[in-house]
Amino acid sequence: MPAVSKGDGMRGLAVFISDIRNCDKALDGYSKKKYVCKLLFIFLLGHDIDFGHMEAVNLLSSNRYTEKQIGYLFISVLVNSNSELIRLINNAIKNDLASRNPTFMGLALHCIANVGSREMAEAFAGEIPKILVAGDTMDSVKQSAALCLLRLYRTSPDLVPMGDWTSRVVHLLNDQHLGVVTAATSLITTLAQKNPEEFKTSVSLAVSRLSRIVTSASTDLQDYTYYFVPAPWLSVKLLRLLQCYPPPEDPAVRGRLTECLETILNKAQEPPKSKKVQHSNAKNAVLFEAISLIIHHDSEPNLLVRACNQLGQFLQHRETNLRYLALESMCTLASSEFSHEAVKTHIETVINALKTERDVSVRQRAVDLLYAMCDRSNAQQIVAEMLNYLETADYSIREEIVLKVAILAEKYAVDYTWYVDTILNLIRIAGDYVSEEVWYRVIQIVINRDDVQGYAAKTVFEALQAPACHENLVKVGGYILGEFGNLIAGDPRSSPLIQFNLLHSKFHLCSVPTRALLLSTYIKFVNLFPEIKTTIQDVLRSDSQLKNADVELQQRAVEYLRLSTIASTDILATVLEEMPPFPERESSILAKLKKKKGPGTVTDLEEIKKERSSDMNGSAEPASVNASAVSTPSPSADLLGLGAAPLTNSAPAPSSSGSLLVDVFSDSASAVAPLAPGSDDNFASPDLASSEVVSEEPADTVHDADELFHKFVCKNNGVLFENQLLQIGLKSEFRQNLGRMFIFYGNKTSTQFLNFTPTVICSDDLQSSLNLQTKPVDPTVDGGAQVQQVVNIECVSDFMEAPILNIQFRYGGTFQNLSVKLPITLNKFFQPTEMSSQDFFQRWKQLSNPKQEVQNIFKAKHPMDAEITKAKIIGFGSALLEEVDPNPANFVGAGIIHTKTTQIGCLLRLEPNLQAQMYRLTLRTSKEAVSQRLCELLSEQF
Repeated sequence: MPAVSKGDGMRGLAVFISDIRNCDKALDGYSKKKYVCKLLFIFLLGHDIDFGHMEAVNLLSSNRYTEKQIGYLFISVLVNSNSELIRLINNAIKNDLASRNPTFMGLALHCIANVGSREMAEAFAGEIPKILVAGDTMDSVKQSAALCLLRLYRTSPDLVPMGDWTSRVVHLLNDQHLGVVTAATSLITTLAQKNPEEFKTSVSLAVSRLSRIVTSASTDLQDYTYYFVPAPWLSVKLLRLLQCYPPPEDPAVRGRLTECLETILNKAQEPPKSKKVQHSNAKNAVLFEAISLIIHHDSEPNLLVRACNQLGQFLQHRETNLRYLALESMCTLASSEFSHEAVKTHIETVINALKTERDVSVRQRAVDLLYAMCDRSNAQQIVAEMLNYLETADYSIREEIVLKVAILAEKYAVDYTWYVDTILNLIRIAGDYVSEEVWYRVIQIVINRDDVQGYAAKTVFEALQAPACHENLVKVGGYILGEFGNLIAGDPRSSPLIQFNLLHSKFHLCSVPTRALLLSTYIKFVNLFPEIKTTIQDVLRSDSQLKNADVELQQRAVEYLRLSTIASTDILATVLEEMPPFPERESSILAKLKKKKGPGTVTDLEEIKKERSSDMNGSAEPASVNASAVSTPSPSADLLGLGAAPLTNSAPAPSSSGSLLVDVFSDSASAVAPLAPGSDDNFASPDLASSEVVSEEPADTVHDADELFHKFVCKNNGVLFENQLLQIGLKSEFRQNLGRMFIFYGNKTSTQFLNFTPTVICSDDLQSSLNLQTKPVDPTVDGGAQVQQVVNIECVSDFMEAPILNIQFRYGGTFQNLSVKLPITLNKFFQPTEMSSQDFFQRWKQLSNPKQEVQNIFKAKHPMDAEITKAKIIGFGSALLEEVDPNPANFVGAGIIHTKTTQIGCLLRLEPNLQAQMYRLTLRTSKEAVSQRLCELLSEQF
């Protein structure tokens, strides 16, 4: 056959189109279908089609399936929403939907979903729900209707009416046809993200359906079993639906869900039933979604630890994707108080992955996980490994690693000489990637800490002697030597002249901003070291300075020379005195890291992580804490900030329609200054409004949310309350008798809240025991935005009650009023106390008065796991005393409740009975009421 040239092909196509245009108008159905099909093919080849549309619309009225199918196919591909034919098309679709012919109804629904225009949503959004919930609708049509409605809701949510059908569509989760259940689950999940209250009943039905799938044999669901895994895609969808809600409140439903999750984890341990990759993919899809649900609920310590152990097995799996997913999920687990310790056990495996992984994305996740699992017990090891990796790291992630190393070194520095060494090493290894925020922060910390200034000056002087120094090191050296060079000037090896010559030898290699900084250092030297004043003046007087082409350098040289010439010694000492300590404020390093990573990433989890002022390893926070334990707002994780930006009352609207939790805990630009015990400044800040604490009765409805309230007894971060309109998140820190709480109000709707007024209410008795001061909040909260309120707390004396947070606002013209308990409990003012066995029992005997002891014997509400129990006792505030009790199964603790007026010592003993699944808790303090309150609070944790 002779070859056909492109030109011949185009001429043939033109002739073919001409034949179609000129053909007889009176065509039968088959011919219409054939020509319309050919036109569609021509369009798919990339040619414009400007005729034949009407013939395709006429095919919609045919009673033959093949003709109607081609008509709908042509319209779905070629007709846009602005077409003049849209009204005719809508009429044809309406006729097919009313025909009750399942085949024709399916074609019509597919067309609506494929086009998905606003015009079609206006025409059919009210009809499709009726088809979906009608009792006589066939299963195949129900599937199509559910997915069609989902498509319209995604494109035009305001046109899909919420009505009686919403409660009926939930019951599709019980449908016998799994295809219908799968389609309905997709629809319900999307609807529940926007209207959680409307679909709350879906939780119990989803758990029931999931239970039937998970516990079924593969032969029970033969049509929906994929490589020995029963209904894997439906299982994944159900698990995603459950992630729209907190853990079920009904104990029976909650227990059944726990059984399902345990079964999924158990099946993951079973030998594979097939060696084919499809089997492992389906099995792991369900497993990872189950782990996501466990992490989302963050309420079952046993499941969290098991999930962590399961993921640990994947860290060395031969499949790269599984290693990646395991690292990513463990990053989230590391933020949970229950599983943080379990994650830390895999540190060596993660470090090995950092060194040996070929895939850069997996190495990136390993860095993220090391960052997330870091605490005071392993900070030096992790920082050292990250510095080692930095020398060979991919250029694309070096800046991020630099920021993470700087954050961890600052946050967990107990010995600040280690911090200085780490940052200087960081500059040496990756100076090009060290941003200004990093070396600014070093300067701030060195200036604020007298004990490290001499060491910093000595170390930076030695580092500057290297032949090739990075410019950032010159900046740090110039600033620190200009302030504290006198601390090392007594050593002949670092005399004033040697310091000056060393810095000036770097001068000609530096950029203009660094030269300007060095000129400021030189004038500082004039004050610190009068003996080298002449040498410095000669440098300032040189033509290269006084006639410098850069106006900034020239001006500095002229002014500094004149100042050193005419000013007396006293004036010089006053003008050039040492920089005062920087006010304690937030570090901007974490904000920069989050800006680089973007919203919704694993770095945001660091700010969700509980405040470990005495971390899970039990080490106490130093008395002088840097202010880096705070964060700043980003679109999807925005409320606790480490940025230097001014405080803002709102953050950008969240990009997803799901929960605002991660949107609530992240980097807002507010500072959490460390609390200084005994300092009145915490309550006398000029920017604090006068106290808003009032002595009123709370609003009519108080949402106790006891379960969530009790969760905060042993942790400081989390979501306190959530409904379809509002989410309230908390982050707090306490030290001795002082505390500071950040309350985050997230508007989950797209409508403004007006006259938004949160008020902290204390009873008369509580007001005398607890001094609370609150900052005012902007009365307008934009849709999707968040506002932050700061509450300063002072414990004057022991107290039994909790304050009430009352919130009033207008939403869509309706007045909203709700109240919740604020989790400010007596144990928050606990300071752990280490004691020997002899001291403990001596003090125990001294507190033997019946009024000083309170004992409670109670049934265990949660699995009796020793590691989790230890974590809860530490989170409660007490020191966990190891090897004190003669019975190694018992737990003992000691601490002091600090109030403004007194200190109350406390000893506790927890005796578990595994066989009976019961506990006996004994509290002894010098005050009966305190013993009673602490016993009540701690008993609820087990």
